[in-house]
Amino acid sequence: MPIYEFRCESAHEYERSVPISARDQDLTCPDCGARSRRRVSAPRLGSLGSPAGRLLESTAASAHEPAVVDRLPGARRTATSRITADPRHARLPRP
Repeated sequence: MPIYEFRCESAHEYERSVPISARDQDLTCPDCGARSRRRVSAPRLGSLGSPAGRLLESTAASAHEPAVVDRLPGARRTATSRITADPRHARLPRP
């Protein structure tokens, strides 16, 4: 459920998680009990734990601090840069 911001007639502001189907209904203020209405606010995409939020954070970070790479993207590793020395791993199928 999304989190909406509300403001009552007495100017108390609070947030509440409300189903989308009930987003236009007026609620009562938890502080004073007055009628409160939903405020129009910006979405909080930066605080998401989803892949979309992580993408936004990484895009913002890379604008000022680009990542340093040591090879071309998509380039395969050479035989000299093996990860393991176990001979059994050499017989495993490669992609």
